[in-house]
Order: sequence, then structure tokens, then C-alpha cells
Amino acid sequence: MSTRYVSGAHLARLLGDVSRERPVYAALARSVRGLVQDGRLALRTRLPAERDLAAALGVSRTTVTAAYDRLRDEGYVESRQGAGSWTVLPPVRMSSAEPPGAAPGGRFGRAHPVPDDAGFIDLGCATPGAPAIFGEAVAAAVDELPRHSSGPGYEPAGLAGLRQVIADGYAARGVPTRPDQIVVTTGAQHAFTLLTQVLIEPGDAVMVERPTYPHALGALRRRGARLVPVGVNEGWDVELAAGAMRQAAVRTAYTIPDFQNPTGRLMPAADRAALVDAARRADAFLVADETFADLAHDLDAPREPPLASFDSGGRVVTIGSASKLMWGGLRIGWIRTTAPLARRLVLAREPFDMASPVLDQLIVQELLLRVEDVRAERAESLLRGRDALAGALRELLPGWEFRLPAGGMSLWARIGAPVATLVAEAAERRGVRVVAGPVFGVDGVLEDYVRLPYVLPPDTLRLAVERLALAHREVEAAPAARPLPAYV
Repeated sequence: MSTRYVSGAHLARLLGDVSRERPVYAALARSVRGLVQDGRLALRTRLPAERDLAAALGVSRTTVTAAYDRLRDEGYVESRQGAGSWTVLPPVRMSSAEPPGAAPGGRFGRAHPVPDDAGFIDLGCATPGAPAIFGEAVAAAVDELPRHSSGPGYEPAGLAGLRQVIADGYAARGVPTRPDQIVVTTGAQHAFTLLTQVLIEPGDAVMVERPTYPHALGALRRRGARLVPVGVNEGWDVELAAGAMRQAAVRTAYTIPDFQNPTGRLMPAADRAALVDAARRADAFLVADETFADLAHDLDAPREPPLASFDSGGRVVTIGSASKLMWGGLRIGWIRTTAPLARRLVLAREPFDMASPVLDQLIVQELLLRVEDVRAERAESLLRGRDALAGALRELLPGWEFRLPAGGMSLWARIGAPVATLVAEAAERRGVRVVAGPVFGVDGVLEDYVRLPYVLPPDTLRLAVERLALAHREVEAAPAARPLPAYV
């Protein structure tokens, strides 16, 4: 049985005003079901007692009882005498379009080759090509390389010059940083995996956002962490996050505060301060993934302060990366933390890769010295792609819901029914790859969402949406889902 619970007052706040709809019990059941499906209410969360929720909502206890009964009938709530009621998902269903035994989600989200078809459109990867000044940066790095090639080439913490430039970047954003607080890694994924080895023991509770970056979930699962999801589809609910930290005895929390992947949301300053305070009270580390922090579409818009600017106790550990802003082929990332933890990380990386490539580090250093040029180019191309994708969706898939993010690289689109995996499969057959929502979650929810990156040219994005619209119509026209047969 879960140790997590939600109070009547808190659940009422998540539900909003359901008393205006009729019948009220059906509206209440539908709203709770929606919270479970989009991940804002975690599975195995104990629901408030009927009388407590009735008092918080201002409805009769009979109404709440009827709503809980409907949710039990639908498979979204289980109950046991003396233990209360808690959230679950219904039994697995499949449509006749799926082959028998097919696993929900299939192979989507896992690395596999793009079909050998020049017309195939891959929206599964959210990363652009290199910026215009890339060639100049490479030439400057090659000119610099002889200064380093006479030595062994192993710098486990990273090149001193690159660490200084990264530290200066944090200082410019209001977070004083020394080079000995920086560890250069072979990409952000390597950085996160290294942190899981140092900060997390098998069985530790780790709070994650839902949805979130799938490969972070993979690293945590391989480490044997116990995942504690908190929904962010409607933004960060810091009260719910703080409760999850406390109830589950969370030791580490992973968050993407800047243009969150995949939702594109930007965490407000007040929520950042509150989240750091919650981590302090829970005695937990807070790992902030800033991979998308430099990808605002409006460069004149005020930037939110880094999560680390609210930290005075060394609890916030920050991950940065060159792959999204600069180029995915530059496998260079970094970690900003306290100097003692940085030394532990340097020692811990030896079984992984010893050190990051010198030439790649020099190229990143050159690009960081001209980072404003790179940011300007990215902002222009991403804004153009975002608007083209949004325009095509509004025209060809008007029932899909999404919000325009102020930064990042993708739209998080709600398609109106829990068929995202089927849509992704149908889309692939029509020559476009998208990733269905469950890939970004912990436990099978988010089946009514897909992630749609806008890093490709506008004409290509429109063609992709045309194919998606055909795939969606195919799924809508398919026979209704049927329960899997029970075998005894």
C-alpha cells in the first residue's frame, strides 16, 4: 500500500469547481480521472476520506461516495476496508489494430534506426543542427589544440579554461562559482548518470517530474531508485512536491525548471525558492537540469534566476549541456556543485570514461565565448519552427490542445483521447516519427499526449502534421478498444 496521500483541501484545489456540472458525482469522477491520466495525481496515492473531500468541496458525502464508486467501476480507484481508497490504472486494453501480445508503448522512445527513406520525418529527436559559427569555433579550437597535445590529454575534471568560462557564466547569472565547483562531463546524460552513482543508493526514493526526460528515468531505474512522480502538466505544485518529499522520505529530486522537457514550462521564481526550501526541510539534494535554460525565444524577456541562486547549503546540483544550444554531436556537459562533491564526482567517473574529449571541450569553450550569437540564432529558428508547427496543428488537428512555450524545442500536445501510442504507431507507418506520452512518465499514464519538436524547417513540420492528421483519423476510425481476455 502507498505511503502517499492527498488531503481533502489539496485535492479540492486540484479539482477546481466541479459543483456547477450535472450530475455532480459524474463531474467529480471525471475530474479525478483526468488528474490520474495526466499524471498530476500519482498512482497509489491514498485519497481523502469521503466526508473530508465532501467538506472541502462543499458537496454532500453521498456525491463523493457515488464518484468514488464510479471510479472503482472504471478501474481508477481501489479500496480496502480499513485501508481507504487509492488511485490505480485500469487493466491493460488493446484495440484490434494491435497485434496480440503487443506491449503498450511498443518500441517508441527507445533508440532504433530511422527507416531508409529520404522522405521519412523524425520528430522523435529534439535537437537542431550546428549553428552558423560552428566552423569558426572548430578552427579556433584546432589552433588551440597544440597547447594541450603535448600532455597526456586526461583532465578528469575538465580543461581549466572551459571550467573557468562555465563558472563565469554562472556568476553572470547571479550564482558566484569557482572553477573547482565545475566538473566537465561527456554530455548531460553522463552528468546525470554520474550523479546517480554518487548521490543515490539502490532503494532510495527519488522525486521526478511527470512528464520528464525519459533517459533520466532510465538511469534512475538502472540504479535501483524508487521513483516518486509529481505531475507538472499544469505547472509545478510545490505544496504537492513538498508533501511527496516528506511522505516518501525522498533523498534526491530531479527537476527541469527551465523550459521543461517535454512541457516547455518555465518555473516561476517563487516556486524555485519554495522548492529549494522544501528540499532543505526534507534533507534532500535537488538536481536541476538546465539543458534548455539558454533556449528562450525572446532574448529580451527577463530570465528567471537559476535554482542554485536560492541555495545556501549546497543542496542544489546543476547540470548544463552543449547539446541542445550548440549541437548534439558535441558530447560535452557539466555539473555545478560544491567543491567537495565535485572532487567525489571526479573520482567516481574513472570507471566510466576517465575524461571528456579535449577537442570537443575546446570547441565548446569557443562557442561559450560567443554564446549570445548562438542564442540569437537559436531563438530565431526555434520561434519560426514553433509558430509553423502550431499553425499547422490548429488548421489540421483543431481538436488537439497545446500551449505555446516561451522557450525550449517542443510542443506538448494533448490529443483528446488515450490513444497516443496508437497514433504514434500509425504515424510511423505514414512516414513520421513522434513519441507518445507514456515514454515521458513513470507508470503508464499520459496516453493522451505526444511530444512534437519544432527543430526542423517549417515546410517539413507542416508535412509532418499532415501525416499526423491522417494517422489520427485512422486511429479514430478503428474499432473500439476491448478488454484483454482473462485466462484462468
